[in-house]
Amino acid sequence: MKRALQMVMVACLMTASGLATAANYTLWINGRTGGGAIGNYNSWTYWGPGTTAAGVNKKSVNWDGRSSIASQSGKIRDALDCFCTGSNWCYVATHSAGDLMMGYTMANYGGSARMKKNAAPSSTGVCGNADGSSQTGWNIKWVRAASGAGGGSELSDAGSWTTSEPLVQDLKTTTARAMYNHNNTRNVWFYMYAGAKGTAYSGILPGQDDEAVAYHSTGGVAGSSGGSYCNPSDWLCNDLTLGTAANEGGAVKWSYHSVSFRDDGEAYNHYANGNWGGIVGVVRNAVVNSAL
Repeated sequence: MKRALQMVMVACLMTASGLATAANYTLWINGRTGGGAIGNYNSWTYWGPGTTAAGVNKKSVNWDGRSSIASQSGKIRDALDCFCTGSNWCYVATHSAGDLMMGYTMANYGGSARMKKNAAPSSTGVCGNADGSSQTGWNIKWVRAASGAGGGSELSDAGSWTTSEPLVQDLKTTTARAMYNHNNTRNVWFYMYAGAKGTAYSGILPGQDDEAVAYHSTGGVAGSSGGSYCNPSDWLCNDLTLGTAANEGGAVKWSYHSVSFRDDGEAYNHYANGNWGGIVGVVRNAVVNSAL
């Protein structure tokens, strides 16, 4: 009886000190248009059914998908503070402009002092302090980007989207590429998933594309502007290579960016369609198998 009481007391002390609450979380960061309730990490409107498997302790990090990257980055920092500090670690999955958002946040804030939080968010998505101590940056295992728009999109350049949206201005190829140091990921790997099921109206996108973003961006190709990159079966432009290798023609990828999936079969478009569809589905499968 005495032994049992001692074990209960130890368990209580561990819980009170935060030692028993270490956990891994999977954060999903939406792209343009948004849709989920901001501050509600269980609102999955943008992605698909919330009952679908999407990594350990999955959380939907919602931002409005229309305002500027700089003005909405605080929403992502709130989530990273909540779930990726102290003894907790995070896996991160992004879609489209969510890649631009995550890259911007890591480059500009990933080296800053962050208060360790208790992973118990309020209705506004903000967590309380865990023990009053701080750390540098966040505990992130990796980022997986579905149709990453860190390099912008020519649809924004051409005004194919609503040009009054601040986000559309940010998504111009030269603007997105100059917005932050894409090589500065704080040593966190960005694994890129590039879809290629484009259509006729996406002809203004160079090389292979998924109807909204071209391979130069979804493949993490470095440079001040976009280029034309394709699958090996297409002889009209240089190949986007897998992994970290330089692309055909010599163009390199940003540091800590690696192409994990290239849509050689041209089977996946840009859109989740409220059901984890398109290239998002490819990333979800990868996350389920690796975010444990």
